Amino acid sequence: MAKDDLLGASLWDAYSNKVTTLMNNPQHQGELFEDEVTARGHKLIVADFGAESCGDAVRLYWEIDPKTDIIVDSKFKSFGCGTAIASSDVMTKLCIGKTVQEAVKITNIDVEFALRDDPETPAVPPQKMHCSVMAYDVIKKAAGLYLGVKSESFEEEIIVCECARVSLKTLQEVIKLNDLKTIEEITDYTKAGGFCKSCIKPGGHEARDYYLVDILADTRREMDEEKMKAAADAGESGDFENMTLVQQIKAVDAVIDENVRQFLIMDGGNMEVIDIKKGDETIDIYIRYLGACNGCASSATGTLYAIESTLKDKLSKNIRVLPI
Repeated sequence: MAKDDLLGASLWDAYSNKVTTLMNNPQHQGELFEDEVTARGHKLIVADFGAESCGDAVRLYWEIDPKTDIIVDSKFKSFGCGTAIASSDVMTKLCIGKTVQEAVKITNIDVEFALRDDPETPAVPPQKMHCSVMAYDVIKKAAGLYLGVKSESFEEEIIVCECARVSLKTLQEVIKLNDLKTIEEITDYTKAGGFCKSCIKPGGHEARDYYLVDILADTRREMDEEKMKAAADAGESGDFENMTLVQQIKAVDAVIDENVRQFLIMDGGNMEVIDIKKGDETIDIYIRYLGACNGCASSATGTLYAIESTLKDKLSKNIRVLPI
């Protein structure tokens, strides 16, 4: 099949040579039969999995030595696109020689990586990454049938982005630690949402329990609540001086968000806390002005006084604010 016979050379070039070769010449396509497998003293497992997102389906055959749990042979049938065939072929190859317990640790990332021509270049376009996810899911299905457990039991964490294998817990931690505010930032930090994009918001391939837009909103809300609580605790206890640095920054941010920031934004500016250092007599809070506030004459006089007075009133009379 000539490259230009498809949708154009540029689209065809988005697939690795391994993928295009296995699309037309899979090495492990076929069937395993019960009588032949049984005659060798082995157990046959046949698992089916279909992807609602595109209508593709794959059937996986495992011939397992029950004495060792080793997959001695494996075949597949794929009903779908060429990428599904290539992904299923590599997935099948990766299973052979492994125990069932080892095979279930093979992920869609392993499948996609094995299809690359070089380690740095993706094997398929982002929108076709779900084909390798299907290969991963059918492995779990086969392992569950052999071990007599539900396939979901192999997933230790809630996976939000199946393409990049990013969990809910990882997303929440990364958003908090790096103060992420946009979906684009989440993708830059974790790769979640960078492939088929169905995990970003409703309306993708199929309905999901978790979407990045909701996780971001919920996590940001939780962060704001933590800031407000830290500020309230500091105001009630008068113990700002004894907080950890992280707690102090959260408390300062909460007070700024509630009392100051909206006025800065109205004038086209903003500010951020850079550092907090405790001296012998003062707690020095270093800030950086942003936007229109940067270089404004009032930023060193009236605005600075308003910020410092508010923080002194809400947190500690020993606070001193220093712009840098």
